[in-house]
Amino acid sequence: MTQSLPASPRRALFARAGLGLGALALLALAHLPAGAQEQPRRGGTLVYGVAAEPPNYDCHANSTYAVMHVVSPHYSRLLRFKSDRYPEIEGDLAESWQVAPDGMTYTFRIREGVRFHDGTALSSADIKASFERIANPPQGVVSVRKADFEDLGAIEAPDARTVVFRLKAANASFLTLLASPWHCIYSAARLAADPAFPVRNVMGSGPFRFVEHQRGNHWIGARFDNYHEAGRPYLDGFRAVFVSGPAMINALQAGQIMAEFRGMSPAERDRLRASASDRLVINESPWICKLDLYQNARKAPFDDARVRRALVLALDRWRGAEFLARQTYVRGVSDFLRPGSEFALPESELEKLPGYGRDIAAARAEARRLLAEAGHPNLRFRLQTRNTPPYVPMAVWLIDQWRQIGVTVENNTLDVGQLRQAITAAQFDVILEGACVDVDEPNAMLLRYLSADKSPLNYAHYVDRTLDDLFDRQKRVTDVAQRRALINDFNRRVLSEAYAQPVLWWHRIVAHSNKLRGWHMTPSHFVNQDFANVWLAE
Repeated sequence: MTQSLPASPRRALFARAGLGLGALALLALAHLPAGAQEQPRRGGTLVYGVAAEPPNYDCHANSTYAVMHVVSPHYSRLLRFKSDRYPEIEGDLAESWQVAPDGMTYTFRIREGVRFHDGTALSSADIKASFERIANPPQGVVSVRKADFEDLGAIEAPDARTVVFRLKAANASFLTLLASPWHCIYSAARLAADPAFPVRNVMGSGPFRFVEHQRGNHWIGARFDNYHEAGRPYLDGFRAVFVSGPAMINALQAGQIMAEFRGMSPAERDRLRASASDRLVINESPWICKLDLYQNARKAPFDDARVRRALVLALDRWRGAEFLARQTYVRGVSDFLRPGSEFALPESELEKLPGYGRDIAAARAEARRLLAEAGHPNLRFRLQTRNTPPYVPMAVWLIDQWRQIGVTVENNTLDVGQLRQAITAAQFDVILEGACVDVDEPNAMLLRYLSADKSPLNYAHYVDRTLDDLFDRQKRVTDVAQRRALINDFNRRVLSEAYAQPVLWWHRIVAHSNKLRGWHMTPSHFVNQDFANVWLAE
């Protein structure tokens, strides 16, 4: 029986996040509030900013923080990452669990007396229904993490407080996948009546019940008095204000909002330090987040690998990283795994791949040659991306890079809902979109680059069975060196085919009021957003 990961895997995961134990200790000390021994205070409303609105309310169908930063407080999960010991895992609805010696069966004991916000009892049937919806979504329901559960054979609910996951093949990261904050637990009765209920409705068992969403203005949640953790939440409620651009920093500076939990640029950080350092705490961390470039493999001429390679050969990532880091929070160069992490390709290997060479003149000459050979020497296309930082400055930089190989690009910025519609319908030429995960684990990070018929997160819409096979093999290997070799082969293939390209990785900077307690900085902006442990000092 276990309720958390042992210390050694926890240290390994932190090492992958670029945080050694010494650095972690310093980080923890740096982020302790002045009154570290204070007792949590009950009451108050947390007011914070969110720069984008959710396209819909369904955790299972989304991967944008615009959903997580407002919906998360309303839902419980089976497992979760510990708020103060990320990425250690603990139970949320699960009070305990057992893993069979062969790693094929996971049995969970569910907390007694848990209630949904409508007053109905939560049982193992609700957990079963929720994960079955993720693993095998019914017609018309979107599950972007379906491929996470390819190894799942069956889910059983033998009694109201027991749920059993039986695997078809062992998967060492299965507990980590179960702890994803995206795996909200829904009411089985509501799903039976309408499988799409969570798309337009919010009704969970989390620390806060839904009050209202006023589009273009705010989202409000209020304390759920029957929450299953005694004494929590401490807050009376929360209010998320939809605000973006300079207005977000102005609101933080003026004290109109207490936090913005996603991240800001170095220039914005410096402005707040200079003007409001007496009222704000600044946190910084590596970020398991990057900007990806997707070329639509279902549409000519991007179905031609020569065109795709030409567009990435034009990019001078190394100089671009230096330039863009001065105005936004993008800065790192790597493959599809975080720079310097355990399974990422070293720079010496990256430099051999299209778009990573140091000799930009030679790379651009080859790009022009490939375009001419493909019959598109004067290529024109439309780039679509979000209308918020860091997407806008990155799009401007990309367009300038392509101009230098004779390519003309129209820049089309959209809100997150419009962009996701274009991606889902494959109605685009090239997309620049964020790719973020909740834990530094290759099984989670590489999921979106599987074939489109296996992963709805594949925005480029290609099918490549070699990639599917490499992914499947790496997740079953226990030898680290063998796994690294398979992961490196996976990365090389995606990058060589230029289906998708990680342009630059991010660095997370978060500012919040010095009255905020119980929130902890992590390398993921998806975790620690349910606010169950958050309270406000007087």
